[in-house]
Amino acid sequence: MRFGSYRLALMLMAGTCALRADGAGTALSPSVEQWLASQTNLHTFSADCLQTRTFKSLTQPLTTTGRVWFSAPNRFRWELGSPPQTIAVRIKSGLQVIYPRLKRVENYPLEGGQAGPWRDALALLEAGFPRSQQDLTAQFNLLSEQVTNNTVQLNLEPKSAGARRMMPQIRICLDMQTSRLLSTELQFADGSTMRNDFMNQVMNPEIDPALFSPEIPGDYKVVEPLKRR
Repeated sequence: MRFGSYRLALMLMAGTCALRADGAGTALSPSVEQWLASQTNLHTFSADCLQTRTFKSLTQPLTTTGRVWFSAPNRFRWELGSPPQTIAVRIKSGLQVIYPRLKRVENYPLEGGQAGPWRDALALLEAGFPRSQQDLTAQFNLLSEQVTNNTVQLNLEPKSAGARRMMPQIRICLDMQTSRLLSTELQFADGSTMRNDFMNQVMNPEIDPALFSPEIPGDYKVVEPLKRR
């Protein structure tokens, strides 16, 4: 399995990750609790995004534009590039990453015997947007909460040791005035980061279910990078 694909699949899922935190030690502010309460009315979501990736080996960050669609409880589709160079879809059995230029499809199962930090990390990210404070208190530790005007940044740490080996920290930025998710940022163990900034958000749009079930052309190569050989 290529390390880049391994990480890319995880990063794309994290763009629509579940915001979960451990209430012990650091209590949620009333503004965050209010934001969580508003999520019960969120059924679908679409937005443009700007993805920024930083690496210690590069002096300048890499940026890519894209688009994301989400349908509760856990369906999503990411497209990066224009025309799309990478498409990631949460299908029934797991995550599917499509590379149109390469005519290649990579399947990452979320069920069965997948073990190790990959499985631990995916378990954190497969649930979509939080539906309640109970969701928020399930699998993350809340390290800190920073409030600036109407913006709140949550710094989260995965409870799972396996997930922490891949992603020591996740940052979520929320707009309290509009109850919108502004950005997500993942910090990886090697010091690299990936940030998604969301723009032109539409709450509860009508989304064609076919968007989450892409047809794969017959000349595409389909592989399972996590499958042991």
